Amino acid sequence: SESTLIIGNLNGHSHKLGSMGKPVPLYDVHLLDIDGNEVDTGETGEICARGYMTMKGYYNNPQATRLVIDENHWLHSGDLGTMDKDGYVRMVGRLKEMVIRGGENLYPREIEEFLHQHPKISDVYVIGVPDVKYGEELCAWVKVEEGSTLTEEEIRSFCDGKIARMKIPRYYRFCDTFPMTVTGKIQKGEMQKVSIAELGLEKAAEIKTA
Repeated sequence: SESTLIIGNLNGHSHKLGSMGKPVPLYDVHLLDIDGNEVDTGETGEICARGYMTMKGYYNNPQATRLVIDENHWLHSGDLGTMDKDGYVRMVGRLKEMVIRGGENLYPREIEEFLHQHPKISDVYVIGVPDVKYGEELCAWVKVEEGSTLTEEEIRSFCDGKIARMKIPRYYRFCDTFPMTVTGKIQKGEMQKVSIAELGLEKAAEIKTA
């Protein structure tokens, strides 16, 4: 959706590197909350588009069309992002990957980008797992740099004071590989299944889906 909704025109503003750019002319891009209301500048919302480049719907599939295009003709990308006062959009994650812990919305991509700064972490992915008390908790799958050793406590110490405590993963799984499709796409759904089984969270999962 990054390539279809927004053209990354930075207009010479190097400080905007890392953003998706600004909406193209005559093409509306708004960030909406779950109720379809536009969020404030700097707040996180789903990136939605409306204009001459958006599709009218899926061919002969009105049910699928209703899932992505609302009654106000907004195409919902499923991407979460923020927009600054100059109109530059920055993606922060996927709506379906958002973790709701104790009523707080947490974005795995944001936490992954922070953890990648640890010198001993080669790669990392963060997922949500069910929790009886908070609804969901964070679990980080961590690949350690070759020749290095790393513990959960070291990661927590690295996070302490730098990110909010609720964003520090509760669970950690150290691994050499990650579940992927044949095209190389990370399978976070499979990671959740494995984590639930290994952590013994089946009861919490049943409560969450009840």
